[in-house]
Amino acid sequence: MNSQHVTFQNHNMNWPMAALVIYPDNFDNNLTYPTVISVHPFGSCKEQTSGAIYGKALAQAGYVVIAFDASFQGESGGLPRYLEDPSQRVEDISRAIDYAVSQPFVDSNRIAGIGVCGGGAYIINAALTEKRLKAVVGITPVNLGRLFREGFSEYNPLGVLTAMADQRTIEAKGEALQVNELLPPSPTVATELGLTERDVYEATDYYKTPRGQSKGGATKMLFSNAQRILSWDAFAFTETLLTQPVMTVIGKNTGAFGAYRDGQEVYGRATASKDRQLVELDGISHYDLYDKDEPVTLAMAHILPFLEKHL
Repeated sequence: MNSQHVTFQNHNMNWPMAALVIYPDNFDNNLTYPTVISVHPFGSCKEQTSGAIYGKALAQAGYVVIAFDASFQGESGGLPRYLEDPSQRVEDISRAIDYAVSQPFVDSNRIAGIGVCGGGAYIINAALTEKRLKAVVGITPVNLGRLFREGFSEYNPLGVLTAMADQRTIEAKGEALQVNELLPPSPTVATELGLTERDVYEATDYYKTPRGQSKGGATKMLFSNAQRILSWDAFAFTETLLTQPVMTVIGKNTGAFGAYRDGQEVYGRATASKDRQLVELDGISHYDLYDKDEPVTLAMAHILPFLEKHL
């Protein structure tokens, strides 16, 4: 199995996108392959779970995988940095597909998408309008708009929007941008601060230790420009527009970020889908599905037959 770092750009893009193309064993450039677009979580990068874990597993199963960094994040371009814009994140998926279909080794009629955490909701949302995706899988998917309106705003979205507006005005007048760090610096500090809720603590254990830490995976967010997150809903119009096969994989050990709830919601609402599947895994949490051997193996045992069926 080989991989290659690439950049791509298209006519409506003012900055380059960085991606990791992961090839199956015995790759032959004269053949065409089913291809999977892999979308990283909120605050992550292509070198973490989307590429190193699921990208690798899919390539070993014979797929070409394109794991890319979101605009404004990782090694991709775009200013200001650390911007999380749901509409842009979904557009990035289409741009990754544009790159894929331009490659001679990609079968443009056999393209699927997977995503982890926020990336899981983004790939599902992309499928509403991006019909080049023939099937999608949300691995512990989190609807970031719902999370920001609820837990991340302490159930005070209007108060947060007011604070964002005030900060944006300050920055428009020449003051420094406010970039917020979203996690404590280590699990030890998380414990000292009483931040022991399952998802918060396990996120810290993943992103702030050698387990998952990566230079491109910055757990930071530009505060003032994040207003659009609070008015965004990953699953709007799912009943009507999500016609492709869709699978959600969730762990039953629930946490504050709400992936279990969101995965069930997609399954319940995807009534127009040709094949909707809900995979619930006992004794497994949100961050277990990022990189731990047994949870990932269990997830892949469902994902691979699903993709084989529809590609």
